[in-house]
Amino acid sequence: MSDFMQQPLDAAASLAPTWLADIHARGKAVWQNTPMPTRKTEAWKYTNLLPLQQRFQAPDKSNTPEVSGINYPQLGGSTLVFVDGFYREELSKIDLPEGARLLRFAEADSKQAEAIRARLGQAIVSKQHLFAALNDATLADGVFLEVDANTVVDQSIHLVWLSSGQVDALSVNQRLLVELGANSKATVVESFANTATGGTAFTNGISELQLGDGAILDHYRLHLEQAEAVHIGGVHATLNASSTLNSFHLALGSTLKRIDIVVEHRGQGAHCEVNGIYLPRGEEQVDYHTCMEHAVPNCTSSETFRGIIADQASAVFNGRIHIHPDAQKTRAELSNKNLLTSNQAEVNTKPELEIYADDVQCAHGATVAQMDPATLHYLRARGISKAEAEVMLSFGFINELVEAIRCEAIRDYLKPLLARRFSHNPKLTRHIL
Repeated sequence: MSDFMQQPLDAAASLAPTWLADIHARGKAVWQNTPMPTRKTEAWKYTNLLPLQQRFQAPDKSNTPEVSGINYPQLGGSTLVFVDGFYREELSKIDLPEGARLLRFAEADSKQAEAIRARLGQAIVSKQHLFAALNDATLADGVFLEVDANTVVDQSIHLVWLSSGQVDALSVNQRLLVELGANSKATVVESFANTATGGTAFTNGISELQLGDGAILDHYRLHLEQAEAVHIGGVHATLNASSTLNSFHLALGSTLKRIDIVVEHRGQGAHCEVNGIYLPRGEEQVDYHTCMEHAVPNCTSSETFRGIIADQASAVFNGRIHIHPDAQKTRAELSNKNLLTSNQAEVNTKPELEIYADDVQCAHGATVAQMDPATLHYLRARGISKAEAEVMLSFGFINELVEAIRCEAIRDYLKPLLARRFSHNPKLTRHIL
Protein backbone atom coordinates (compact mmCIF):
# COMPACT_ATOMS: atom_id res chain seq x y z
CA MET A 1 0.00 0.00 0.00
CA SER A 2 1.21 3.49 -0.85
CA ASP A 3 2.52 5.42 2.15
CA PHE A 4 1.27 8.80 0.95
CA MET A 5 -1.06 8.88 3.99
CA GLN A 6 1.38 7.53 6.56
CA GLN A 7 1.60 10.72 8.64
CA PRO A 8 -2.20 11.09 9.03
CA LEU A 9 -2.42 7.37 9.86
CA ASP A 10 0.18 7.77 12.59
CA ALA A 11 -1.48 10.92 13.93
CA ALA A 12 -4.99 9.44 14.13
CA ALA A 13 -4.39 7.62 17.41
CA SER A 14 -3.31 10.78 19.22
CA LEU A 15 -6.03 13.00 17.76
CA ALA A 16 -8.99 10.65 18.26
CA PRO A 17 -10.88 9.52 21.39
CA THR A 18 -9.74 6.11 22.62
CA TRP A 19 -13.06 4.41 21.87
CA LEU A 20 -12.33 4.75 18.15
CA ALA A 21 -9.27 2.49 18.44
CA ASP A 22 -10.99 -0.62 17.07
CA ILE A 23 -12.48 1.42 14.19
CA HIS A 24 -8.95 2.57 13.37
CA ALA A 25 -7.65 -0.99 13.50
CA ARG A 26 -10.45 -2.24 11.24
CA GLY A 27 -9.84 0.44 8.63
CA LYS A 28 -6.07 0.16 8.81
CA ALA A 29 -6.21 -3.60 8.23
CA VAL A 30 -8.16 -3.16 5.00
CA TRP A 31 -6.10 -0.16 3.87
CA GLN A 32 -2.71 -1.81 4.39
CA ASN A 33 -3.70 -5.10 2.79
CA THR A 34 -5.35 -3.73 -0.34
CA PRO A 35 -3.38 -2.47 -3.34
CA MET A 36 -3.94 1.07 -4.56
CA PRO A 37 -6.23 1.30 -7.61
CA THR A 38 -4.55 1.58 -11.00
CA ARG A 39 -5.76 2.03 -14.56
CA LYS A 40 -6.19 -1.76 -14.61
CA THR A 41 -8.70 -1.58 -11.75
CA GLU A 42 -12.11 -1.59 -13.45
CA ALA A 43 -13.78 0.91 -11.10
CA TRP A 44 -10.85 3.33 -11.44
CA LYS A 45 -9.71 2.81 -15.04
CA TYR A 46 -10.72 6.30 -16.24
CA THR A 47 -9.68 8.18 -13.08
CA ASN A 48 -6.29 9.87 -12.90
CA LEU A 49 -4.86 9.38 -9.39
CA LEU A 50 -1.67 11.36 -10.02
CA PRO A 51 -2.85 14.14 -7.63
CA LEU A 52 -2.33 11.60 -4.81
CA GLN A 53 1.35 11.18 -5.63
CA GLN A 54 2.55 13.27 -2.70
CA ARG A 55 2.78 12.89 1.05
CA PHE A 56 -0.09 14.40 2.97
CA GLN A 57 0.07 15.62 6.55
CA ALA A 58 -2.42 15.67 9.41
CA PRO A 59 -3.95 19.06 10.35
CA ASP A 60 -2.70 21.02 13.34
CA LYS A 61 -5.41 21.57 15.95
CA SER A 62 -3.73 24.72 17.28
CA ASN A 63 -4.06 26.43 13.90
CA THR A 64 -7.24 28.53 13.52
CA PRO A 65 -7.15 29.96 9.99
CA GLU A 66 -9.41 32.75 8.78
CA VAL A 67 -12.12 31.45 6.46
CA SER A 68 -14.48 34.42 6.12
CA GLY A 69 -13.67 34.69 2.40
CA ILE A 70 -14.94 31.20 1.58
CA ASN A 71 -18.34 31.19 -0.09
CA TYR A 72 -20.87 28.60 1.06
CA PRO A 73 -24.68 28.61 1.52
CA GLN A 74 -26.18 30.45 4.48
CA LEU A 75 -29.29 28.42 5.23
CA GLY A 76 -30.26 29.26 8.79
CA GLY A 77 -31.22 26.45 11.14
CA SER A 78 -28.52 24.36 12.75
CA THR A 79 -25.05 24.78 11.24
CA LEU A 80 -21.86 22.95 12.21
CA VAL A 81 -18.66 24.30 10.67
CA PHE A 82 -15.40 22.38 10.45
CA VAL A 83 -12.20 24.03 9.22
CA ASP A 84 -9.31 21.81 8.13
CA GLY A 85 -11.02 18.94 9.94
CA PHE A 86 -11.59 20.70 13.28
CA TYR A 87 -14.87 21.97 14.70
CA ARG A 88 -15.22 25.76 14.98
CA GLU A 89 -17.78 26.55 17.67
CA GLU A 90 -17.74 30.30 17.05
CA LEU A 91 -18.93 29.72 13.45
CA SER A 92 -21.57 27.16 14.39
CA LYS A 93 -25.10 27.14 15.76
CA ILE A 94 -27.28 24.28 16.99
CA ASP A 95 -31.03 24.76 17.24
CA LEU A 96 -32.92 21.46 17.10
CA PRO A 97 -36.38 20.43 18.24
CA GLU A 98 -36.93 17.86 20.96
CA GLY A 99 -36.29 14.41 19.60
CA ALA A 100 -33.30 15.38 17.44
CA ARG A 101 -29.67 15.43 18.57
CA LEU A 102 -26.38 16.46 16.96
CA LEU A 103 -23.34 14.89 18.57
CA ARG A 104 -19.67 15.18 17.75
CA PHE A 105 -17.66 11.99 18.11
CA ALA A 106 -14.99 13.84 20.10
CA GLU A 107 -17.54 14.83 22.77
CA ALA A 108 -19.34 11.49 23.15
CA ASP A 109 -19.63 9.92 26.59
CA SER A 110 -19.38 6.15 27.02
CA LYS A 111 -23.06 5.49 26.28
CA GLN A 112 -23.07 7.74 23.22
CA ALA A 113 -19.78 6.26 22.00
CA GLU A 114 -21.28 2.78 22.16
CA ALA A 115 -24.28 3.93 20.13
CA ILE A 116 -22.01 5.40 17.45
CA ARG A 117 -19.75 2.33 17.37
CA ALA A 118 -22.78 0.09 16.87
CA ARG A 119 -23.88 2.02 13.79
CA LEU A 120 -20.63 3.23 12.21
CA GLY A 121 -19.77 1.37 9.03
CA GLN A 122 -23.00 -0.66 8.90
CA ALA A 123 -23.86 0.71 5.45
CA ILE A 124 -20.37 0.27 3.96
CA VAL A 125 -18.54 -2.73 2.52
CA SER A 126 -15.05 -1.34 3.10
CA LYS A 127 -13.31 -3.99 1.02
CA GLN A 128 -15.20 -2.65 -1.99
CA HIS A 129 -14.60 0.99 -1.05
CA LEU A 130 -10.95 1.35 -0.17
CA PHE A 131 -11.06 5.03 0.74
CA ALA A 132 -13.90 4.37 3.17
CA ALA A 133 -11.46 2.07 4.97
CA LEU A 134 -8.93 4.92 4.94
CA ASN A 135 -11.56 7.13 6.52
CA ASP A 136 -11.98 4.58 9.32
CA ALA A 137 -8.22 4.37 9.80
CA THR A 138 -7.74 8.14 10.17
CA LEU A 139 -11.00 9.04 11.92
CA ALA A 140 -10.56 11.62 14.71
CA ASP A 141 -13.94 13.36 14.83
CA GLY A 142 -17.29 13.24 13.12
CA VAL A 143 -20.96 14.13 13.48
CA PHE A 144 -23.80 11.85 14.57
CA LEU A 145 -27.32 13.09 13.81
CA GLU A 146 -29.99 11.08 15.57
CA VAL A 147 -33.69 11.78 15.03
CA ASP A 148 -36.23 9.92 17.12
CA ALA A 149 -39.28 8.17 15.70
CA ASN A 150 -42.19 10.43 14.68
CA THR A 151 -40.03 13.57 14.91
CA VAL A 152 -40.07 16.23 12.20
CA VAL A 153 -37.11 18.61 11.93
CA ASP A 154 -38.49 21.58 9.99
CA GLN A 155 -35.30 23.57 9.45
CA SER A 156 -32.33 22.24 7.50
CA ILE A 157 -29.28 20.86 9.29
CA HIS A 158 -26.15 22.16 7.58
CA LEU A 159 -22.72 20.53 7.86
CA VAL A 160 -19.99 22.79 6.45
CA TRP A 161 -16.56 21.33 5.74
CA LEU A 162 -14.00 24.01 4.83
CA SER A 163 -10.37 23.80 3.72
CA SER A 164 -8.34 26.94 4.36
CA GLY A 165 -5.56 26.21 1.88
CA GLN A 166 -2.99 27.65 4.30
CA VAL A 167 -1.08 24.38 4.59
CA ASP A 168 0.12 22.48 1.56
CA ALA A 169 -0.70 18.76 1.17
CA LEU A 170 -3.11 18.70 4.11
CA SER A 171 -5.24 15.62 4.77
CA VAL A 172 -8.78 16.36 6.03
CA ASN A 173 -11.14 13.64 7.27
CA GLN A 174 -14.93 14.05 7.25
CA ARG A 175 -17.50 11.63 8.65
CA LEU A 176 -21.25 12.04 8.98
CA LEU A 177 -23.56 9.43 10.49
CA VAL A 178 -27.33 9.99 10.21
CA GLU A 179 -29.99 7.79 11.77
CA LEU A 180 -33.66 8.63 11.28
CA GLY A 181 -36.20 6.82 13.43
CA ALA A 182 -39.47 5.44 12.09
CA ASN A 183 -41.73 8.04 10.43
CA SER A 184 -39.31 10.88 11.12
CA LYS A 185 -38.31 13.58 8.65
CA ALA A 186 -35.26 15.82 8.22
CA THR A 187 -33.24 17.83 5.70
CA VAL A 188 -29.44 17.50 5.79
CA VAL A 189 -27.11 19.66 3.71
CA GLU A 190 -23.37 19.06 3.34
CA SER A 191 -21.21 21.80 1.83
CA PHE A 192 -17.53 21.38 0.95
CA ALA A 193 -15.60 24.52 0.04
CA ASN A 194 -12.07 25.88 0.01
CA THR A 195 -10.09 29.03 -0.70
CA ALA A 196 -9.51 29.80 -4.37
CA THR A 197 -5.75 29.79 -3.85
CA GLY A 198 -3.40 28.09 -1.47
CA GLY A 199 -2.08 24.63 -0.73
CA THR A 200 -3.53 21.33 -1.84
CA ALA A 201 -6.01 19.70 0.53
CA PHE A 202 -7.03 16.05 0.29
CA THR A 203 -10.51 15.51 1.74
CA ASN A 204 -11.62 11.96 2.46
CA GLY A 205 -15.34 12.40 3.10
CA ILE A 206 -17.80 9.66 4.04
CA SER A 207 -21.50 10.03 4.88
CA GLU A 208 -23.70 7.22 6.17
CA LEU A 209 -27.47 7.62 6.01
CA GLN A 210 -29.66 5.09 7.84
CA LEU A 211 -33.43 5.51 7.41
CA GLY A 212 -35.98 3.73 9.60
CA ASP A 213 -39.41 2.54 8.48
CA GLY A 214 -41.36 5.37 6.86
CA ALA A 215 -38.61 7.96 7.40
CA ILE A 216 -38.04 10.74 4.87
CA LEU A 217 -34.64 12.37 4.34
CA ASP A 218 -33.78 15.18 1.93
CA HIS A 219 -30.00 15.07 1.52
CA TYR A 220 -27.86 17.61 -0.37
CA ARG A 221 -24.13 17.23 -0.95
CA LEU A 222 -22.55 20.30 -2.56
CA HIS A 223 -18.94 20.00 -3.68
CA LEU A 224 -17.96 23.62 -4.15
CA GLU A 225 -14.18 23.04 -3.86
CA GLN A 226 -12.13 24.36 -6.72
CA ALA A 227 -8.50 24.76 -7.84
CA GLU A 228 -6.09 22.27 -6.23
CA ALA A 229 -8.63 20.46 -4.05
CA VAL A 230 -8.68 16.67 -4.05
CA HIS A 231 -11.76 14.87 -2.72
CA ILE A 232 -12.37 11.13 -2.62
CA GLY A 233 -15.43 10.12 -0.68
CA GLY A 234 -18.84 8.56 -0.70
CA VAL A 235 -22.43 8.49 0.45
CA HIS A 236 -23.75 5.15 1.70
CA ALA A 237 -27.46 4.83 2.51
CA THR A 238 -29.72 2.08 3.81
CA LEU A 239 -33.50 2.33 3.40
CA ASN A 240 -35.96 0.38 5.51
CA ALA A 241 -39.62 -0.27 4.67
CA SER A 242 -41.54 2.62 3.08
CA SER A 243 -38.69 5.09 3.67
CA THR A 244 -37.76 7.78 1.15
CA LEU A 245 -34.38 9.31 0.31
CA ASN A 246 -34.33 12.42 -1.90
CA SER A 247 -30.72 13.24 -2.70
CA PHE A 248 -29.08 15.99 -4.76
CA HIS A 249 -25.38 16.22 -5.64
CA LEU A 250 -23.36 19.03 -7.19
CA ALA A 251 -19.68 18.91 -8.10
CA LEU A 252 -17.73 21.85 -9.39
CA GLY A 253 -14.51 20.61 -10.87
CA SER A 254 -11.11 20.54 -9.20
CA THR A 255 -7.88 18.58 -9.53
CA LEU A 256 -9.75 15.40 -8.61
CA LYS A 257 -13.21 14.60 -7.28
CA ARG A 258 -14.35 11.00 -6.93
CA ILE A 259 -17.66 10.26 -5.17
CA ASP A 260 -19.26 6.85 -4.70
CA ILE A 261 -23.00 6.75 -3.99
CA VAL A 262 -24.45 3.44 -2.78
CA VAL A 263 -28.11 3.08 -1.79
CA GLU A 264 -29.40 -0.23 -0.44
CA HIS A 265 -33.14 -0.90 -0.33
CA ARG A 266 -33.60 -3.17 2.68
CA GLY A 267 -37.35 -2.84 3.28
CA GLN A 268 -40.32 -3.14 0.95
CA GLY A 269 -41.82 0.09 -0.34
CA ALA A 270 -38.58 2.06 -0.07
CA HIS A 271 -37.97 4.78 -2.64
CA CYS A 272 -34.84 6.67 -3.63
CA GLU A 273 -34.43 9.66 -5.94
CA VAL A 274 -30.88 10.77 -6.72
CA ASN A 275 -30.13 13.76 -8.96
CA GLY A 276 -26.74 15.24 -9.71
CA ILE A 277 -24.83 17.86 -11.71
CA TYR A 278 -21.09 17.96 -12.43
CA LEU A 279 -19.27 20.86 -14.10
CA PRO A 280 -15.53 20.36 -14.63
CA ARG A 281 -13.54 22.85 -16.72
CA GLY A 282 -9.88 23.66 -17.40
CA GLU A 283 -8.01 20.42 -16.72
CA GLU A 284 -10.27 19.36 -13.84
CA GLN A 285 -11.77 15.91 -13.35
CA VAL A 286 -14.95 14.66 -11.71
CA ASP A 287 -15.89 11.02 -11.21
CA TYR A 288 -19.28 9.77 -9.96
CA HIS A 289 -19.90 6.06 -9.32
CA THR A 290 -23.43 5.17 -8.21
CA CYS A 291 -25.02 1.87 -7.26
CA MET A 292 -28.69 1.20 -6.48
CA GLU A 293 -28.93 -2.08 -4.56
CA HIS A 294 -32.47 -3.47 -4.75
CA ALA A 295 -32.42 -6.34 -2.27
CA VAL A 296 -36.17 -6.71 -1.52
CA PRO A 297 -39.42 -6.55 -3.54
CA ASN A 298 -41.65 -3.56 -4.31
CA CYS A 299 -39.05 -0.78 -4.21
CA THR A 300 -38.36 2.06 -6.63
CA SER A 301 -35.42 4.25 -7.57
CA SER A 302 -34.95 7.15 -9.97
CA GLU A 303 -31.55 8.54 -10.87
CA THR A 304 -30.69 11.50 -13.12
CA PHE A 305 -27.19 12.97 -13.59
CA ARG A 306 -26.16 15.65 -16.04
CA GLY A 307 -22.69 16.93 -16.78
CA ILE A 308 -21.27 19.89 -18.68
CA ILE A 309 -17.60 19.35 -19.47
CA ALA A 310 -15.55 22.26 -20.80
CA ASP A 311 -12.02 23.00 -22.05
CA GLN A 312 -9.70 20.01 -21.48
CA ALA A 313 -11.63 18.68 -18.50
CA SER A 314 -12.72 15.08 -18.02
CA ALA A 315 -15.64 13.38 -16.30
CA VAL A 316 -16.62 9.84 -15.46
CA PHE A 317 -20.09 8.55 -14.67
CA ASN A 318 -20.73 4.92 -13.81
CA GLY A 319 -24.30 4.15 -12.76
CA ARG A 320 -25.25 0.62 -11.70
CA ILE A 321 -28.67 -0.81 -10.89
CA HIS A 322 -28.41 -4.18 -9.14
CA ILE A 323 -31.65 -6.17 -8.82
CA HIS A 324 -31.24 -9.10 -6.41
CA PRO A 325 -33.10 -12.41 -7.00
CA ASP A 326 -35.82 -11.66 -4.41
CA ALA A 327 -36.43 -8.08 -5.57
CA GLN A 328 -39.55 -8.71 -7.67
CA LYS A 329 -41.82 -5.78 -8.64
CA THR A 330 -38.84 -3.39 -8.65
CA ARG A 331 -39.03 -0.24 -10.75
CA ALA A 332 -35.70 1.51 -11.40
CA GLU A 333 -34.62 4.21 -13.86
CA LEU A 334 -31.25 5.75 -14.65
CA SER A 335 -30.45 8.64 -16.98
CA ASN A 336 -27.09 10.29 -17.65
CA LYS A 337 -26.72 13.12 -20.18
CA ASN A 338 -23.52 15.00 -20.97
CA LEU A 339 -22.78 18.20 -22.86
CA LEU A 340 -19.27 18.79 -24.19
CA THR A 341 -18.54 22.46 -24.85
CA SER A 342 -15.06 21.85 -26.26
CA ASN A 343 -13.53 19.45 -28.76
CA GLN A 344 -10.96 18.52 -26.11
CA ALA A 345 -13.43 17.78 -23.31
CA GLU A 346 -13.92 14.12 -22.42
CA VAL A 347 -16.52 12.03 -20.64
CA ASN A 348 -16.69 8.28 -20.00
CA THR A 349 -20.21 7.14 -19.14
CA LYS A 350 -21.29 3.60 -18.35
CA PRO A 351 -24.84 2.82 -17.25
CA GLU A 352 -25.25 -0.77 -16.02
CA LEU A 353 -28.18 -3.08 -15.32
CA GLU A 354 -27.58 -6.30 -13.37
CA ILE A 355 -30.90 -8.08 -12.97
CA TYR A 356 -31.58 -11.41 -11.28
CA ALA A 357 -35.38 -11.09 -10.95
CA ASP A 358 -37.88 -11.53 -13.79
CA ASP A 359 -40.77 -9.26 -12.77
CA VAL A 360 -39.18 -5.81 -12.84
CA GLN A 361 -39.32 -2.55 -14.81
CA CYS A 362 -35.88 -1.08 -15.42
CA ALA A 363 -34.58 1.51 -17.86
CA HIS A 364 -31.23 3.17 -18.35
CA GLY A 365 -29.65 5.47 -20.87
CA ALA A 366 -26.72 7.78 -21.53
CA THR A 367 -26.00 10.48 -24.08
CA VAL A 368 -22.95 12.55 -25.00
CA ALA A 369 -23.32 15.53 -27.32
CA GLN A 370 -22.10 19.01 -28.17
CA MET A 371 -24.23 22.13 -28.47
CA ASP A 372 -26.75 21.91 -31.30
CA PRO A 373 -25.61 24.25 -34.10
CA ALA A 374 -29.23 24.71 -35.25
CA THR A 375 -30.30 25.88 -31.80
CA LEU A 376 -27.33 28.24 -31.58
CA HIS A 377 -28.24 29.64 -35.00
CA TYR A 378 -31.87 30.09 -33.92
CA LEU A 379 -30.83 32.20 -30.92
CA ARG A 380 -28.23 34.21 -32.83
CA ALA A 381 -30.76 34.95 -35.58
CA ARG A 382 -32.82 36.71 -32.91
CA GLY A 383 -30.06 39.07 -31.88
CA ILE A 384 -28.48 37.01 -29.10
CA SER A 385 -24.69 36.89 -29.15
CA LYS A 386 -22.85 33.58 -29.48
CA ALA A 387 -21.43 33.84 -25.96
CA GLU A 388 -24.81 34.65 -24.44
CA ALA A 389 -26.49 31.85 -26.39
CA GLU A 390 -23.95 29.34 -25.09
CA VAL A 391 -24.59 30.47 -21.51
CA MET A 392 -28.35 30.11 -21.97
CA LEU A 393 -28.08 26.64 -23.51
CA SER A 394 -25.64 25.46 -20.85
CA PHE A 395 -27.89 26.57 -18.02
CA GLY A 396 -30.94 25.20 -19.81
CA PHE A 397 -29.27 21.79 -19.97
CA ILE A 398 -29.22 21.49 -16.16
CA ASN A 399 -32.05 23.84 -15.20
CA GLU A 400 -34.60 21.04 -14.87
CA LEU A 401 -32.58 19.52 -12.03
CA VAL A 402 -31.96 22.89 -10.39
CA GLU A 403 -35.67 23.75 -10.41
CA ALA A 404 -36.48 20.34 -8.90
CA ILE A 405 -34.47 21.14 -5.73
CA ARG A 406 -36.90 21.10 -2.83
CA CYS A 407 -34.96 23.47 -0.57
CA GLU A 408 -35.65 27.01 -1.79
CA ALA A 409 -32.60 28.48 -0.03
CA ILE A 410 -30.27 26.06 -1.85
CA ARG A 411 -31.99 26.72 -5.17
CA ASP A 412 -31.58 30.47 -4.72
CA TYR A 413 -27.92 30.03 -3.79
CA LEU A 414 -27.07 27.78 -6.74
CA LYS A 415 -28.69 29.76 -9.57
CA PRO A 416 -26.27 32.73 -9.53
CA LEU A 417 -23.35 30.42 -8.69
CA LEU A 418 -24.00 28.28 -11.74
CA ALA A 419 -24.64 31.30 -13.94
CA ARG A 420 -21.23 32.70 -13.00
CA ARG A 421 -19.73 29.28 -13.67
CA PHE A 422 -20.71 29.50 -17.32
CA SER A 423 -19.62 33.11 -17.84
CA HIS A 424 -17.50 35.63 -15.97
CA ASN A 425 -19.40 38.44 -17.70
CA PRO A 426 -22.46 39.35 -15.54
CA LYS A 427 -24.24 40.78 -18.57
CA LEU A 428 -24.36 37.31 -20.13
CA THR A 429 -26.34 35.83 -17.23
CA ARG A 430 -29.25 38.27 -17.14
CA HIS A 431 -31.66 35.96 -19.01
CA ILE A 432 -31.29 33.00 -16.60
CA LEU A 433 -31.54 34.66 -13.18
